[in-house]
Amino acid sequence: MTAKQPHILDILQERGLLDSVTDPAVRELLDTPQTVYCGFDPSCDSLQAGNLVAIITLAHFQRCGHKVIALVGGATGMIGDPSGKTVERSLLSAEDVERNAEGIKENLTRFLDFENAAAPAVIMNNNDWLGEFSLIGFLRDVGKHFRMGTMLNKESVRSRLDSESGMRFTEFSYQMLQAYDFLHLLQTADCRVQIGGTDQWGNITAGTDLIGRLTADRAFGVTMPLVCDSAGQKFGKSAGNAIYLDHRRTSYYDFYQFFIRTSDADVIRYLKIFTFLGIDEINELAKAVEEVPEQRAAQKRLAEELTRIVHGEQGLEIARRASEVLFGGSLAGLAIDDILAIFKDVPSTTLPRAETAGANCVDIAVAAGMCKSKGETRRLISNGGFYINNRRIDSADYVVDASDLLDNRLLVLRSGKKNFRLVVIGE
Repeated sequence: MTAKQPHILDILQERGLLDSVTDPAVRELLDTPQTVYCGFDPSCDSLQAGNLVAIITLAHFQRCGHKVIALVGGATGMIGDPSGKTVERSLLSAEDVERNAEGIKENLTRFLDFENAAAPAVIMNNNDWLGEFSLIGFLRDVGKHFRMGTMLNKESVRSRLDSESGMRFTEFSYQMLQAYDFLHLLQTADCRVQIGGTDQWGNITAGTDLIGRLTADRAFGVTMPLVCDSAGQKFGKSAGNAIYLDHRRTSYYDFYQFFIRTSDADVIRYLKIFTFLGIDEINELAKAVEEVPEQRAAQKRLAEELTRIVHGEQGLEIARRASEVLFGGSLAGLAIDDILAIFKDVPSTTLPRAETAGANCVDIAVAAGMCKSKGETRRLISNGGFYINNRRIDSADYVVDASDLLDNRLLVLRSGKKNFRLVVIGE
């Protein structure tokens, strides 16, 4: 006898992905397959690690047999959601939004099944319907159903009105647009559930309220927590820089390393939230964190799982090889962008091409600042501690030729185990 599949809300609760529901009746509704949607803001041509909570939650809904809609805000993206923002962000052009929407679609295909699932995922763009409205038409048909008092009491609005920057009408109108999205999807796709982060509560309830006023149907919202690390830092930020899902913005290596660096205090929680690993396996990894934390088994598993999901086996292999480079692994076969990502924090020196190809390795080491003198370099070579592109140099007479130049423009020097110097070849 096949075991009954757990309820989607129980799965989300167990994995730390459930914060609130607008109505407890949503549990009974979700006993049977429903259509669920989540919106994605096209403010960039790639989603970020901070979007993973919403993406993974949407994927859990699909795996439980529900039909999921990923809604790209082609229209709302030109307005800007004030939720969770302290200042108004720059408005995007229609061309920017269209380009960014295409990047988001590509990102989502790595998590959601758009072809082979019993209920394939669907991508929609709200510009397809909001773009058809005139200003007068929207205010007459939609705007008249919103009460100012209710709108002003939304947390996303109150916090901005009380701030120094205030809020312009453009952003104030955002909740009406998102509310209409929910109504439109209910009427055209029988979608009764919207999911989003806790910062979306005001927008989601604006939609459920609008639906209640204009239809005899009930609609529901499910929110996920905003994830922070144990130090209170919002997840997905690294030294102020976003971790993107597109490898052209965040390299395979940097993406992998972001998760490898997860603290022991956060890693088990992250495994539950950001991967599909079974709870039993995660509990075993929790034991490893307690008993042999120096092995960092949980961090490695987290980095491997997410890199594989986001970048595939090829991306994971590149990330692993790039990581091994710092411990003496070969640079052969790595793309120049991956090499630059690995050594972005390593001291670098630019040398004219005439001083590199055809030059003695001792002269290059001194010119690059790896060693203070030729004598020091010769002693380093004699002791087996000097490397070019992680290949040990055994003779002080070694001459660097064109084949040593990575992509004809880089050399990686190393003394000892971890003292690197990047040499950029100038003209």
